[in-house]
Amino acid sequence: MDVEQYMVELGIAARAASRIVAASPTAQRNHALLAVHDALDGSRAALMAANKQDMEQGRANALESPLLDRLELTPARIDAMLEGLRQVVALPDPVGSIADMRSMPSGIQVGRMRVPLGVIGIIYESRPNVTVEAASLCLKSGNATILRGGSEALASNCAIAECLRQGLQAAGLPAAAVQVVSTADRAAVGQLITMPEYVDVIVPRGGKGLIERISRDAKVPVIKHLDGVCHVYIDDYADEDMAVAIAVNAKTQRYGTCNTMETLLVAASKAAAVLPRLAQAYAEAGVELRACPRALKLLPAAKAASAQDWGEEYLAPILAVRVVDGLEQAMEHIHTYSSQHTDSIVTQEHARAMRFLREVDSSSVMVNASTRLADGFEYGLGAEIGISTDKLHARGPVGLEGLTTQKFVVLGEGQIRT
Repeated sequence: MDVEQYMVELGIAARAASRIVAASPTAQRNHALLAVHDALDGSRAALMAANKQDMEQGRANALESPLLDRLELTPARIDAMLEGLRQVVALPDPVGSIADMRSMPSGIQVGRMRVPLGVIGIIYESRPNVTVEAASLCLKSGNATILRGGSEALASNCAIAECLRQGLQAAGLPAAAVQVVSTADRAAVGQLITMPEYVDVIVPRGGKGLIERISRDAKVPVIKHLDGVCHVYIDDYADEDMAVAIAVNAKTQRYGTCNTMETLLVAASKAAAVLPRLAQAYAEAGVELRACPRALKLLPAAKAASAQDWGEEYLAPILAVRVVDGLEQAMEHIHTYSSQHTDSIVTQEHARAMRFLREVDSSSVMVNASTRLADGFEYGLGAEIGISTDKLHARGPVGLEGLTTQKFVVLGEGQIRT
C-alpha cells in the first residue's frame, strides 16, 4: 500500500463528505447514529471474533495487562457503546444555533452561528470503544472524521467501521463521513497530521509520548492536553471533614485518569488536623505518600519528596504532599508545577475562593469539589471527546460545542456603508 496516496484519498473523501454532513438536518444525523446502534447490536458475534483476534495478537506481542484490559471488548463494553450512542442522540445539536444577535446603528442585525469544524482527525490507542465514541460525537456535531486507532486494535476497529458504514448508508449520508484508517503503518499518522488541505483539526487521545509527537510534528491545529498534574489545596479556612473527603476522593476514586489529584497542598494551620487523618485513609487505600520536610513530621510513614515529584503525573497510587504557608504559596506552587488541567481549593472563605478562581490559570478551577469531577458528563456536556488545556478555541472537557466553531451572521434590509 502507498500510505501517502491512501491517506490523501481518505482526506479528499472526508472533505467532500464534510460538506454534506454539515448541511444535513439533525434528524438525519440522529437516524444514522441509531442505525449504527442497531448495526453494532446485530454484529456482536463479528465484533467479539475480531476482538479475539486482536487479543490473541496482543498476547503474542507481550502487551502489558493494562493495555490488554483496555483492548478487550466484553458484552458489557458493547452494551456501554450502545448506551453511549443513545445518549449522544439525545443531546441537543449545537449546529446552526445563533447567539448574541443584536441590532447595530446601521440597522443590520449581527449574531454568531455555530458551525462544524469540518474534518476532524482523531488518533488514539488501545480502546476500540473510542472508535464509536469519537465517530458519534463528530457526526452529531456535523463533522466528518478520520479515525486512526492503535495497531493493536486494528481488527476490532475494522469490524466497528463496517457497522459505522451501514449506519451512515441507512440514513442516506456518505460512508466517507466516518472513515477508519485500515493500515497499521505508522506513516499513516504522519500523513494525517500534515494534511491541512483536507483535515481541519487533530485530536490525539493517548499517552504523553503520542501527544508530544503529534504536537511537535502536526501542520494541522491540535486539541490536546499533555499531562494531568492536578492539585487540591486545603486552605486555612477549610472545613476539615470536607477537606478530608475531597482529598481522599480526588486521589483514590480512580488512579489512572488525567483528573486524578497528583499533589496535595495543605495550609500550615490545617496540617496537624488533616494530615494524620488523610494518612490513615491513604494507607488503607494503599497510596504511597511523598512528602516535603514539613509534611514528613506529620507523616512518619511517608517518603521524602524529590524535586521531580512536584511535577509528576503518577497515574498510580502515589501522592505528593506539601505543607504551604497559605494561599499565596499554594498558588505559586500551582503556577510553577500545574499542567493547567484541574486545580481545586477547599475553603469556606468566599473572597479567597474567588481569588483562587481568578488567578489559577487552568482549564478547570474548582472550589470545594474533587478534581475527579472535571469531566464532560459531570459538566453536563453529555459526552466528551477529550480534555483540552489549550487556550484557543476549546478549553477543558470538549463536548459537542467544542467540536464546532462560530461564524458571524448578518441580517440586513438593504443597508450599505456610507
